[in-house]
Amino acid sequence: MTTPFFRRALTASAAAAGSAVLLLAVAGGASAHVGVTPDKTGAGSYALLTFGIPHGCGTSPTTKVAITLPPELNDAQPTVNPNWTAEKVTEQFAEPRKLPDGTAITQRTSQIVYTAKTPLSPELRDALVLSVHLPDMAGTTLNFPTLQTCESGQTDWSQVAADGQDPHGLKAPAPSLTITAADSADAHGAAGAAHGTGQAAGTDGGAEARSWTGLAAGVGGLVLGGAALLRSKGRLRAPGSNTAAGTAGREPAGKP
Repeated sequence: MTTPFFRRALTASAAAAGSAVLLLAVAGGASAHVGVTPDKTGAGSYALLTFGIPHGCGTSPTTKVAITLPPELNDAQPTVNPNWTAEKVTEQFAEPRKLPDGTAITQRTSQIVYTAKTPLSPELRDALVLSVHLPDMAGTTLNFPTLQTCESGQTDWSQVAADGQDPHGLKAPAPSLTITAADSADAHGAAGAAHGTGQAAGTDGGAEARSWTGLAAGVGGLVLGGAALLRSKGRLRAPGSNTAAGTAGREPAGKP
């Protein structure tokens, strides 16, 4: 007969298992397209943008990733990734562009092209990091159309949501971020960006990291639930086992 405690242990284990499966599905969905995770979004700050590169062409390995910079940015510095070579593509202006400090430029970096030294398997993912100086334009959304080329086929992550449209409903959305109000702690120039570059090279994107952290928590709950179940079974058997051990060598009372 199943005791109430035993039933509660089974229920807890089942709930933990269900949570783990759900979190796994969410984490898998979060990495289904190329996305960007900034370490900062404050206007005028130096930010590190981590682009998560998952499978993008079914079962075909990825060979090249071309990230187009929005017109609001003049340059981007690629962080070294040993699996890829990086190349800057420049764009010449018809007329010089004035910068906030009063100087002028005649060209800008329009695209960063990463070429895989070894094609990236569709079963694996990688992270490409760019260092950029965000413009002083709080409230502006920056879109980074990204072309993912594979050994067979390609995926153009360039769709931009219209006003009022849910970007999650797009089939191939462009990675994007929205600039927030300036933070005085972020306005320290390129020196701060250089220090941050070494830290972000090993990161994998905040949203996805949270998904996998949640998954780990769910699996941990499953393990704890199973352990509780085993302990409860041990307690249920203990009284009978002790009685048998205590009477095995004992003779009935009154016997010589």
